[in-house]
Amino acid sequence: MKYNGLFQNSGTRTISITSGKGGVGKTTLTSNIALRLSQTGNKVLIFDGDLGMANVDILYGVKSDGNIHDVIMGEKSIHEVIVEVAKDVFLIPGGSGVLEFNNLNSFQRRAMIEAVGTLPQDFDYMLIDTAPGIADNVLYLNAAAQTISVVITPDPASLADSYALIKVLHQKYKENKFAIICNNVRDEAEGVGLYQRFNDVVNKFLYIGLDYWGSVPMDPVLRKATQLNRLIMRHDMTAESAKAIKNLSLQIENSSQKIVTKGGLQMFWEQVVGVA
Repeated sequence: MKYNGLFQNSGTRTISITSGKGGVGKTTLTSNIALRLSQTGNKVLIFDGDLGMANVDILYGVKSDGNIHDVIMGEKSIHEVIVEVAKDVFLIPGGSGVLEFNNLNSFQRRAMIEAVGTLPQDFDYMLIDTAPGIADNVLYLNAAAQTISVVITPDPASLADSYALIKVLHQKYKENKFAIICNNVRDEAEGVGLYQRFNDVVNKFLYIGLDYWGSVPMDPVLRKATQLNRLIMRHDMTAESAKAIKNLSLQIENSSQKIVTKGGLQMFWEQVVGVA
């Protein structure tokens, strides 16, 4: 799915990047994966769906002039708030405060869909950085995406909360396939072991499929880059974490060759605001 300017909305791969609890590095991963996908010839749209703690723009060092809430309220057009944060990487800022998609009135729903319909039609990927947990907004964004990827860490609380998230999405939205990203591990071996243990527990109680997308180690270079609000894919491409993100992005591109069952960009937003 390389960018050639010819893809329509139905060709956009929508991927949520979510977690059961906060502090697992989800936003850092989303931002770095988006940059790497653009480096391999893709056009990427990020939706900062962590509506209470939106901070993707900070990692890219770009200040946005508005957010998705401004669009829904009719105060700005989506073209006024979307910002190109890097070459072929665009961001729809989530803003601050809580925005309940399920509380939108019919006018706001229509306004949202009409606004999204005016977006450029040639994105290869949209990455949705969700808030952690099982709030309604998080569930809506995940259920609307073609692929739900869950970030887990060795922290027992991360595993327990991620299991809870997967269980709710399975029971409430009939989701039965997820991708797993292991973060903050010592190395690939620990990541594989973490995935296998988590997979064993989940499949003991739920009849679902978990794909292993890869692991990203917590190395000193990544820690330093994050402290400086820098992306590791810009800071040091030779770092172990950067190599892991390259592999992770390649896995995402390879999985894009599989047949997807949900619609693309337009269908995602229609499902989120409840008109599909």
